[in-house]
Amino acid sequence: MERRAEPAASLLVACALRIERAALRSGGERSAPDGYAVLRTGMGPRAADLAVARALAGPGGDRTAVLATGFCAGLVPGMNPGDLIVAEETRDPRGTVTCDGTALLAEALARAVPGAAVHLGALTGSDHVVRGQERAQLRATGAIAVDMESAATLWTATRDTRDTRDTRDTRDTRDRRGPVAAVRVIVDAPEHELVRIGTVRGGISAFRVLRAVLPAFFDWHRSSLLPRR
Repeated sequence: MERRAEPAASLLVACALRIERAALRSGGERSAPDGYAVLRTGMGPRAADLAVARALAGPGGDRTAVLATGFCAGLVPGMNPGDLIVAEETRDPRGTVTCDGTALLAEALARAVPGAAVHLGALTGSDHVVRGQERAQLRATGAIAVDMESAATLWTATRDTRDTRDTRDTRDTRDRRGPVAAVRVIVDAPEHELVRIGTVRGGISAFRVLRAVLPAFFDWHRSSLLPRR
């Protein structure tokens, strides 16, 4: 007898690392909406592609709200560990995905994490950890932060996985109707690289901030369910 696919979550929060998932799960899931799920994709864009495609394959997956989160590297001088990045768009070699409800999300994060700096801008993808001069090169493209999974997560989330069209088409088009967003917490920055003393302190700051963001994610999800004018 053929097994029926499980329904997809109504809000899928995707992260790559076990420590990121632990922060999210300790951050107030009691107020979570029905159908909320945290997905640990594993590291890198390929792992994110595969995990998100599987998670959205069930009935209703085309309407699932998808939010990519976790830690990232800041690209702009003056950024600090624990600062928040709200992506206005994500980029990878396949193209650009425009995020939904970014202004509301930034406001909700400011309420959820008082005192934390919130930066809005382009979040770019990489298949490796970015250090040194490469950080400045990515900044020159207009991006304000980089991580390995957000762009892949949102690209897959906004495409029908059954679609056989050439994925080299880099136009910002969508096959799904579900809203998408990306929020990242800076764990290293131009003046606070991972290889330097103070990394542990920066990691603790980022972990504490990531623990506090769930209420903002739930506010964003609720707003995405309201009728659009």
